[in-house]
Formats: sequence, structure tokens, C-alpha cells
Amino acid sequence: MRVTRVLRAVPKNPTGFNISEFRRAARVPEHDPWTKNESWRTTGQFSRAERFKGALPGFGTASVAFAIYCVYEHLFLKDEHHHDGTASAVTAH
Repeated sequence: MRVTRVLRAVPKNPTGFNISEFRRAARVPEHDPWTKNESWRTTGQFSRAERFKGALPGFGTASVAFAIYCVYEHLFLKDEHHHDGTASAVTAH
């Protein structure tokens, strides 16, 4: 027996935790008996898109209305008062 093989061996875990057994237990089983019973959570009216569709009612309409108002204000509502500071400057004597 060669001494190098013993030195290169993976040391035993002092806690008794075996990572290979944990990985084997944590993986998805090949045949899950609950798959058919749990499929309703991801289909139809319970899908993720359907659940969050009504989360913000009116948000789309409000966004379009705000964008139209911003364009209207930029194009048609001009500021007639020029605030350059010369006409309203207060001089101290």
C-alpha cells in the first residue's frame, strides 16, 4: 500500500454530515406522485401572469394620460414670463 493514497484521501467529516447523501435527497425525484395534484398552481387563472395582472389596476391608462399631458405641456403651454432677473431686481441703497 502506498502512503500517498492515504494522504490524498478525503478526510472524514467530524460532524457526520455527508454531502453526497444530502445531494441525493435534495434532487427532484424521477417520479413525483404529487406533480399532478400541484399542477393547478402554475396553470390557468392561478398562473403567475394572471395573479399579477390585476395588481395595479389603471396603471396603464394613467401612464398614457400622463405621457400625453407631458407632451401637451411641452408643445403648447409656453411660459410667457421670462425670469431673467433684470426687471425684478431689488437694489439696496
